[in-house]
Amino acid sequence: MKRLFDLCLSGLGLVLSAPVWLLVALAIRLEDGGPVFFTQPRVGRGGRPFTAYKFRSMFVAASVEPARQVVANDQRITRVGRLLRAMALDELPQLWNIFIGDMSFVGPRPLAVGEIEARGDGRFVRLEEIPGYVARHAVRPGLTGLAQVYARRDLPRPQKFRFDALYCRRAGFWLDVRLIALSFWISARGRWEHPGPKV
Repeated sequence: MKRLFDLCLSGLGLVLSAPVWLLVALAIRLEDGGPVFFTQPRVGRGGRPFTAYKFRSMFVAASVEPARQVVANDQRITRVGRLLRAMALDELPQLWNIFIGDMSFVGPRPLAVGEIEARGDGRFVRLEEIPGYVARHAVRPGLTGLAQVYARRDLPRPQKFRFDALYCRRAGFWLDVRLIALSFWISARGRWEHPGPKV
């Protein structure tokens, strides 16, 4: 049932959001003339890699750096990118990932292959080394999820992975509907990049 829900909702979303895609693409091209889309290998269900699609929100040079989470006032993000990320419009192309079955609307955030986390002491840690990393791949990664909605942006990954583990245990239709509704509310208010509570 979840796959049918994802298929129908992503198909509808692709059709209804088409005008927004054109506006976003135009804004990205006008800002720096670089490519509109950004693709990146991500880790999917069962640890299998897939190609995730996004609207580019960072300067082109940032795509050659090792994958690491965005921090407050990150200099890699463009002006247009800041607006896109605040409203999660950079994620719109992932509707295609949902439609073809790489992702779901709700699940743990799809992590980049080889992604690292910068620790406060200056160390870099590969996400694969953090407890809970493997368990979170029991379900398809999601456009939104418990950690995306409820966790603070700067929360360390071990704690975010606990949200993912909770979702894997409690996944169900009504939880998904609630998280999708909350995600629309966060997007409408432009609070995805807010450092504190989003809801």
